[in-house]
Amino acid sequence: MKYTTKSKIRDIIADPAFNGYGRLLFPIQRNYMQGASLETMNLSWYTNIRPEDFAAVVNHLWERASAGETVFYDVYAEEEKLADPAKRDTGLFLFRGTPGGKVAILSAGGGFRYVGAMHDSFPHALALSRKGVNAFALIYRPGGDSSCEDLARAVAFVHENADALQLDVRGYSLWGGSAGARTAAIVGALGTARFGEKDYPRPAAVVMQYTGFADIYGNEPPTYGCAGANDGAGLRRTMRERTEAIRRNGTDAEFEVFDGVAHGFGLGTGTAAEGWIDRAVQFWERQLDTPIGRF
Repeated sequence: MKYTTKSKIRDIIADPAFNGYGRLLFPIQRNYMQGASLETMNLSWYTNIRPEDFAAVVNHLWERASAGETVFYDVYAEEEKLADPAKRDTGLFLFRGTPGGKVAILSAGGGFRYVGAMHDSFPHALALSRKGVNAFALIYRPGGDSSCEDLARAVAFVHENADALQLDVRGYSLWGGSAGARTAAIVGALGTARFGEKDYPRPAAVVMQYTGFADIYGNEPPTYGCAGANDGAGLRRTMRERTEAIRRNGTDAEFEVFDGVAHGFGLGTGTAAEGWIDRAVQFWERQLDTPIGRF
């Protein structure tokens, strides 16, 4: 492996294998990230930070990129970036699963102030790829509207490039933590046309972690949610009530709470939340006619 937990973040960003997009592995808004190395890196509002997960993500992407594979995709054309320079800081990191396998699109949290992908979506995407899922981690423009626009564009991108990228987009899923979960829920329910794209199929499942999003539109996709017991009674109550409302509308929904776990626990490795991602995948698979991949 090229990188360890002691590797400097500046060296990763500058690595030529990443061809200029190494900067998007980390928050562009630096006020929300502390530390100069993977070992010392901390992200605002997150817990259960695991530098070994960061190193695994960086090494995986570096090995794929060094082998000539494309691991980052722009989703906006140059003229769109000229019109809105913030779109230069967007795109999709692909964690390749089985060619022809199912698709998941993940949006990290960050309070709509930054994108905490290194903890809140990259490790998830890597874990999903090991199950055969073609997992895309979205780097979006922080903001309630812009995040939804970027996620809708990501959904459009995977559909428009499904053949070229060997993707089975039928029954795709949307995943998110905190602010990213809110984005996934909104786009999942309202659809891509609401945010300026063609009207692509809605996801087969939405997977949501630790968010206080309460809105119900009446046509939510099947939804799995989870949170920590130490994440505030209001957030847990909101997620539970939303799950019950989805069920009342006749749609499959599940919600889990994990003892001793706080906000932003990511994969939850080493905590009571460990293994939640396996159950989320099983929930997603329950909505499909065909298996997702390896278990």
